[in-house]
Amino acid sequence: MTQPMISIEGVHKLFGELHVLKGVDMTVTPGEVCVLLGPSGSGKSTLLRCINGLETISAGRIYLEGELMGMREQKKGDRVILHELADKQVAAQRARIGMVFQRFNLFPHMTALENVMEAPVQVKGIPREQAVEQAEMLLDKVGIADRQDHYPAQLSGGQQQRVAIARAMAMEPDLMLFDEPTSALDPELVGEVLSVMRDLANDGMTMIVVTHETGFAREVGDHLVFMDDGMIVEQGKPLEVMENPQHSRTVDFFSKVL
Repeated sequence: MTQPMISIEGVHKLFGELHVLKGVDMTVTPGEVCVLLGPSGSGKSTLLRCINGLETISAGRIYLEGELMGMREQKKGDRVILHELADKQVAAQRARIGMVFQRFNLFPHMTALENVMEAPVQVKGIPREQAVEQAEMLLDKVGIADRQDHYPAQLSGGQQQRVAIARAMAMEPDLMLFDEPTSALDPELVGEVLSVMRDLANDGMTMIVVTHETGFAREVGDHLVFMDDGMIVEQGKPLEVMENPQHSRTVDFFSKVL
């Protein structure tokens, strides 16, 4: 069997007394597009932030291609003790995961090209000429090669989000996370970002996508996970879950959004 790209085992996340994730178990295989749907506040974005180490989980374990994220195990007799990894080790793990946020988070003082090449140069130590060539290729891939010398303020929201996708791809991640990547866009700009994501999926990129775009989930998703109140309520093939939901909460949700 193929080793999972991501294995999430019994993950809990608490913010003080607020219990946001309540024992999440989930597996994503290489090349799979997993779509997370559910009402606002169900824990979808928090789960993404836990996967890439922006949040520390309160309990459970997350593995990336079999490697425990954020922790190392030490056996003492019959017990297994977990120790947090050093910041540098966590950063190395996080570099294997690309993330695209709702808000584009581009550096406003850098052009599109400079935004895309910054991390490969600064984090991976790639020679500048090579980084420029790679950034130009990626901007062409997302359809905005003609905007490479523009600053974020000179770009539309859809163009900025496509730069953000190119920037995440520049680190050559094993996994891409998308946190509602179209929610901040005007409706007429949503399609251009979803088109880029479709292309990534067709290229075999493993993706976990938090979105309210049910059409994208239906057309591109391989695996749909419906979350509510910090738990996975139902999961399966997108068409099956959408058209024949088994749980009353899922039935209610899709009766309102489809």
